[in-house]
Amino acid sequence: MKIAVLPGDGIGKEIVAQAVRVLRRLGLPLELAEAPVGGAGYEAAGDPLPAATLVLAREADAILFGAIGGPQYDALPRDQRPERGLLRLRKELGLFANLRPAQVFADLAQASSLRPELVAGLDVLIVRELTGDIYFGEPRGITTLANGEREGVNTMRYRESEIRRIARVAFEAARRRGKRLCSVDKANVLETTELWRQVVSELGKDYADVQLSHMYVDNCAMQLVRNPKQFDVIVTGNLFGDILSDEASMLTGSIGMLPSASLDERGKGLYEPIHGSAPDIAGKGLANPLATILSAAMMLRYSLGHVAEADRIEGAVRKVLRQGLRTADIYTDGCRKVGTQEMGDAVVAAL
Repeated sequence: MKIAVLPGDGIGKEIVAQAVRVLRRLGLPLELAEAPVGGAGYEAAGDPLPAATLVLAREADAILFGAIGGPQYDALPRDQRPERGLLRLRKELGLFANLRPAQVFADLAQASSLRPELVAGLDVLIVRELTGDIYFGEPRGITTLANGEREGVNTMRYRESEIRRIARVAFEAARRRGKRLCSVDKANVLETTELWRQVVSELGKDYADVQLSHMYVDNCAMQLVRNPKQFDVIVTGNLFGDILSDEASMLTGSIGMLPSASLDERGKGLYEPIHGSAPDIAGKGLANPLATILSAAMMLRYSLGHVAEADRIEGAVRKVLRQGLRTADIYTDGCRKVGTQEMGDAVVAAL
């Protein structure tokens, strides 16, 4: 099994290195090949998604991704910025289905920004459409009007087939879980999401065993911090999903705990933590590698067919947390604060 390893920028190299150690500890027949992407891609080849990196990603059975970006790249032309490399990679590989689980490990309930009784046992899956919406819609850009005033334009756009495709992924996921699906939109204001609601409702007739509900995005944002355990699976578009999944991450104690999978129609995927490159702590050995390690577990489960090994990794993470080891982002009194390397050491030892 060939895995493209794309560490990226900032803390990317540090956290991916620990996930790679965990994968190697399993003893599976894995071929891991590394390539630059994001700012590292620009520095290596003048492109945030170098041609050789894209070739490697196409040939691989799965992709393990770190994080991209940094203030040193902010002045680059927009098409050369690190984030454009990731967006292009998603589009080129057809990675339309983003799965973002938000689970609260029993030993981290105290680290949540909400009261423990509100989040204990929380297990929500956010299914985010990833290759459409306002991030890719045309026309877009910044122009100067006749009176000299500047105007920014972005276009929110979804085709019926795109909505139906992501909704089917969400219905299937809900069918395997608690059989409850909440579709999130802004259908009272945006025609794009009015169509979204219509298509999801139509498809829902094929899933009579799944309880379908609809919620406006502003209400969903409020409900996630009011009563998050009411949700099982949430499906929404690219923009809303980006925001809601980051909000949900804080329910778990830290954004450093959340993995994600971005899948194509055949189940090939890109796996990454949902957090950014954290340039302020890069190189200091402080980053939490657990989201990346858990992303590797998702990779084994969804793309490589090694469910037992995925369970082993997740079990090792739970064991380490029970032992009281914490990186700074999830630290609470009475625990032992550790760095990136020591947390990786502990997970490898637990395996």
